[in-house]
Amino acid sequence: MSKLLTLRMADRRPPLFLLAAWLLAALFSPVAGAAPDAQALLAASDAIRNPSKPFSLTTELTEYRQGKQVDSSVLTVYSRAETRSGQFRSLIRFAAPARDAGKLMLKNGNELWFFDPNSKASVRISPQQRLLGQAANGDVVTVNLDADYRASLGGEVKIQDGDRQPHQTYRLTLHAKTPEVTYPYIELWLDQKTAHPLKAKFYTDSERLLKTAYYRQYQRQLGQDRPTETVIIDGLDPSWVTVMRFSDYAWKDVPESWLQRDYLPRFTPE
Repeated sequence: MSKLLTLRMADRRPPLFLLAAWLLAALFSPVAGAAPDAQALLAASDAIRNPSKPFSLTTELTEYRQGKQVDSSVLTVYSRAETRSGQFRSLIRFAAPARDAGKLMLKNGNELWFFDPNSKASVRISPQQRLLGQAANGDVVTVNLDADYRASLGGEVKIQDGDRQPHQTYRLTLHAKTPEVTYPYIELWLDQKTAHPLKAKFYTDSERLLKTAYYRQYQRQLGQDRPTETVIIDGLDPSWVTVMRFSDYAWKDVPESWLQRDYLPRFTPE
C-alpha cells in the first residue's frame, strides 16, 4: 500500500502543508522515464491553495469592463475541511456593498445555500450562478479539486503566467466525478518545480470555454506560499475581467453550528 493511500486512510489526517511537502518530494524525485502522477500533482496543488486547518480570509472581488471598474464586492470566508473526505465546508458573509451586507452563502457537502436576512429565507442555489462578473458562487468557496475531479497528465508545456513570466509546467486535464461541481471540465497548468497553480481554463460539459484564470501574487500565508490574487477573463469577451484578491488570512475556529443551514438566521460575526 502506498504512503499516500496510508495517509488518506488514517483516522487523523496530517496537516496539508506536510502532505504537500511529501508529495512534492515524491513527485519531483528523479526517476528515469517515470511520468508524474496526475492525481498526486492535483493533490499537491490543493494543499498549496487550501490551508490545513479551519481558517478565515477576506475576498475582494472587482469587476472591470473595457478596463474600467464597474462593480465590487467584499466577502468574509470561514472554511474548514472534513477530516475523512478532505472536502471543505464554507460559510461566506457579504460585507460590502451596503445593499448586500449581512447576506450569507453556505456550502455544506454538495449543497450551496443563500440566506437573505431581510426575508429570513434560505434558498438552494447553483455553484454555476454568477456572484459578480465572471466569479461564480463556486469560485469563492474553498474546493478540494482532488476529491471532485479525475486528473490526467496532458503533457509538459512552457507558458506565461499572469505577469507574463515564462514557466515550464505540467498541464492537467480534470474531468468532474459528479454533476454538482461548478465546472464539468478544467485545464490546469502547474509549475513543474513547485506545483504552484499558475493558470486554468474552465469549460462547459460540451467543452465551450467559460473563463480563463491566472493565479498570481504568491505570498507566505498560514505556513505556505499561496496565490493571493486570481484574475478571471471571460471566455467570449476578454475585456470582461474579474479580479479576486485574498487577504486577512487567519487560523479560525469555525464551529460546526456555523455550517448548518438552520443556524443561518442566528449567525452573527464575531
